[in-house]
Amino acid sequence: MTTTHAPAPPTATAPSRLRRVAALAGGELRLFLRNRTAVVNSGLLPLLLVAAVPALGIDGELPLGPRLLVAAVGVTLVFVTYYNLVITYVARREELVLQRMRTGELTGLEVLVGTAVPTLLVTLGQVALVAVGVVVLGEWSAPVEFLLPVIALLGGALLMTVLAAASTSFTRSAESAQVTTLPLVVVTSALSGLITPLSVFPEPVALAARLMPVTPVVELLQLGLAGVTWDGDRVDAAGAWAAAPLPLAVLAGWLLIGTVAATRGFRWAPRR
Repeated sequence: MTTTHAPAPPTATAPSRLRRVAALAGGELRLFLRNRTAVVNSGLLPLLLVAAVPALGIDGELPLGPRLLVAAVGVTLVFVTYYNLVITYVARREELVLQRMRTGELTGLEVLVGTAVPTLLVTLGQVALVAVGVVVLGEWSAPVEFLLPVIALLGGALLMTVLAAASTSFTRSAESAQVTTLPLVVVTSALSGLITPLSVFPEPVALAARLMPVTPVVELLQLGLAGVTWDGDRVDAAGAWAAAPLPLAVLAGWLLIGTVAATRGFRWAPRR
């Protein structure tokens, strides 16, 4: 007598996960495009801030082209990726959208990634647009080390995403995100070297600023695009890598902190 066993339930494959994430991202993108205020804020405001940063800053250590690109990445990561995602995650949570999506096939990670995709696409589009503008202005120059800016952009985008997810734990509503995001948006950005070079601060302040979450992204961009260290020294490709371990370690450390905080603190349902 032979016995038959019920087939094991199929496990989700990578293509099926990608299809689910893509479907969710497509829906989120349609919602985003219907919100004209969000489109204008995400599209126009960062470009204005990018144009203002080199004009208002006192950083003459970077040529105009790299300075614009550093500003583009820093501003869009903070004001588009982080800020918008905090509002989006909280709004979806308070509307019970996240809770409903988790009752289907989507995993928690797929929900978070799919919701973030439109914002990340806007971030990349903004940086690409500024890069095209730098070329048109004739200010483009070959990076000293191409890999460091790529690490800064991708690592910074991932960091802002996990920090946004972590920030929802103490953000009760989309409106209150204007307050809860201030420490990263204002304080850490101001001390990141994005507006004012760290070399103008007393050394203890500069060293403390280098441990903040936005600073390693700016440092890696400056090293890779122009070969300029945090204290204004100019280096070649080998020197850029020699100066990179600290910002790479700080970026990795914040990624770990943000991931742990998001995993433990993210709420899928509103607080009652």
